[in-house]
Amino acid sequence: MNFTLLAVSQTLPSVSVLIAARPNQAEVAAVTASRALDYPKERLEIIVARGKQPSVQRNEAIRAARGELIYFLDDDSVPPAGNLRRAVGAFSDGKVQMLGGPNLCPPEAPFLEQVFALVHASRLAFFSSHARYAAVGKLRETGEKELILCNLMARKATLLELGGFDEALYPNEENALMDEMQKRGGKLLYDPQLIVHRRPRSSLKAFAKMLLNYGRGRAEQFRLHPTPGSAPNFVPPLFCVYLLAVPFLGKLGLVPLAFYAVAVVVQAVVLAASGGLVPAMCTIPLIVLTHVLYGVGFWRGLFTPLKSANGRPKAPRVQVALETIRL
Repeated sequence: MNFTLLAVSQTLPSVSVLIAARPNQAEVAAVTASRALDYPKERLEIIVARGKQPSVQRNEAIRAARGELIYFLDDDSVPPAGNLRRAVGAFSDGKVQMLGGPNLCPPEAPFLEQVFALVHASRLAFFSSHARYAAVGKLRETGEKELILCNLMARKATLLELGGFDEALYPNEENALMDEMQKRGGKLLYDPQLIVHRRPRSSLKAFAKMLLNYGRGRAEQFRLHPTPGSAPNFVPPLFCVYLLAVPFLGKLGLVPLAFYAVAVVVQAVVLAASGGLVPAMCTIPLIVLTHVLYGVGFWRGLFTPLKSANGRPKAPRVQVALETIRL
C-alpha cells in the first residue's frame, strides 16, 4: 500500500454524490459520469434516489448519505472528472455552506438545443440567473440566483440542520434553502469553472413548459419564503400586464415596447459573438417568449393552492428507493 497516497486521501472530506432519478429510468448519465470522478473511492459514495418527488428523494438521500459534503447532480448532469477535487477545497472555509457552477450545453447537441442554450445564457432573458448556464466571471461569493441544483455541493450537517429542502416546492426548493443559509450567515460561492454538461429541453413545447414552471415555482417560493431578492422576479409578470394594456395606452404607450425590441435585438447581436449569427438571430422570439411565459407562470404561482401553511405537504409522500452504486 502506498501510505503517502493513503494519507492524502484521508485529508480529503468524504463526499456523497446524490442523483435524483425516475423510478424505472434505466440509463442515468450522471451515474456513468460520477463513476469516473477523480476522487479516492474510500472517500466517495454515489446514491441514486428514485421516485416522483425530487425534493423528497433528495431529502431521503441526504439522511442516508455518509459523506461530509453532498454533491447534487440531476440525472442528466455530466461532470468532468476533476469536479470534486476542485470543489472540496472551498469548504476549508468554515463559513462556506454551498458551492456551485454552471451547467453548459454539450457542443454536440442539436441545433435547436444550442439555440435554447443561448437563450439561457442571455442576461436579458434570465437576468443574473444566466450565470447558471454560462461561465461568467471568476470564483466569488454569490446568492441563490446564480446557483442551480443540478451542479451543487453543500455541507451535509447544514442541510440536516435546516431540515433539507422544502418538499412543497418544485422547482425552487434549493433557492429557498440557499436564502435561509445566507440569513444564518453562511457563504454561497459560484465557481464558473465548476461545470457540468447538460442538454437543454429538446422541443419548443418542453422549453415553454419549463418557463411556465420556472415562473410558477418562483412565485410559490415567494409566497412561502419571501425575501427582498425576489423583487426582480416581478418584472416579467408586470411586463405581461403592460402588453395587455398596450392597445389602450395610445402611441406613447408604444415607446417602452420599442426600447424593449431594440434591447432584444442588441442582445441577439451580443450572443452572435459566442453562438454564431444564425442561432443568435433565432433567440429573438425566444427571449420574448421567455419573459411572457415566465410572467404567466408567475401569475399562476401567486394563486395556486399550497400544500400547507408551512410549506410541508399534507398528502403522504411517495415511496423513495435509494440505490448505492458500487465503485
